[in-house]
Amino acid sequence: MMATIRETLAEKGGWLRLAAVCAAPTLLALAFALAAGWLVPGRLTSGTFMRTFGLVDGPHPGFRRNHAKGVCVTGWFEGSGEAASLSRAVLFRSRSPVVGRFALAGGMPFQDDEPEKVRSLALRIMPAHGGEWRMGINDIPVFPVRNAAEFNDFLLASRPDPQTHGPDPSRMAAFLARHPETQQALALLKTRALTSGFADDTYNSLDSFTFINGEGTTTPVRWAMVPEQAARPPAGPGVGRDYLFHDLIEALARGPLRWHLVVTVGGAGDVTADPTVAWSAGRRQVDAGTLTLVRAESEDGGPCKGITYDPLILPEGIAPSDDPIPAARSAVYARSFALRSGEPETASAISGADIRPGEP
Repeated sequence: MMATIRETLAEKGGWLRLAAVCAAPTLLALAFALAAGWLVPGRLTSGTFMRTFGLVDGPHPGFRRNHAKGVCVTGWFEGSGEAASLSRAVLFRSRSPVVGRFALAGGMPFQDDEPEKVRSLALRIMPAHGGEWRMGINDIPVFPVRNAAEFNDFLLASRPDPQTHGPDPSRMAAFLARHPETQQALALLKTRALTSGFADDTYNSLDSFTFINGEGTTTPVRWAMVPEQAARPPAGPGVGRDYLFHDLIEALARGPLRWHLVVTVGGAGDVTADPTVAWSAGRRQVDAGTLTLVRAESEDGGPCKGITYDPLILPEGIAPSDDPIPAARSAVYARSFALRSGEPETASAISGADIRPGEP
């Protein structure tokens, strides 16, 4: 069994490579500890997680502790009205401006773009009459662990060895042997369909939430942003260290990019409290509206620079479920913001010079 795990780990970087590139949810661990009240002596603390982040990706003052490499985007969301029977949120029946951010998982702000690295899309949807909605969604199907303690252990298992500067396969193999649910989740991540870049990718909520309609009826939901742009295969090696971002910028220069907000309605047997578990296929889906993005801007002075994409900033008509991760993310994003706000600013990898004048 252990030999099989080691062989799997060795294949194209295996689980260890996935552990490094799917750091998109790295920040979630600390906040779950905060939300769960686990911050007692000898247990998880914010310092514990900050040290863990540093061990995995190194210190990068002035940047987000995760999703460190990114670019701002702007546009709007237009509700279709189709979700109005599920949620009384006004944004499902109106057009609202959006400030978003595309990013790569991990705390390295100058990492090379690679096809298999986890991509994220964060959105701040701002209806004219209130009811703001923020979200951070990722191009993976499930989250790899269930709670903060497990995630801290997962990160420590994937950290570089100080002597070899590479991961220690035995640490991750031992972690996976104790956590079969993570093995199953990582198997799904490993087989996910890769696309050419940010523009033709699908981004999933991973976490479960609750929609509340005008009569007070509650419905468990997950959602995805599904692109109108046809999916293309990923580019090969040697296309440039920032090619994913440059491709996105060029695509927006040619015209708007669009995604449909597809809401999946939970049914009997669908787990809401465990984000490592995928929901059953064939559930009812609702096209709740269209996201249109028209412009990219560098984070250096761009509109997304000071935004924390806190998943608990929800409009009336959307509420948390018993999924513990959103509360975790909420707290840790605030901690990350406080840290970088007190540090010297450093120019982003994607600068204003990368974005040609004349883009919409």
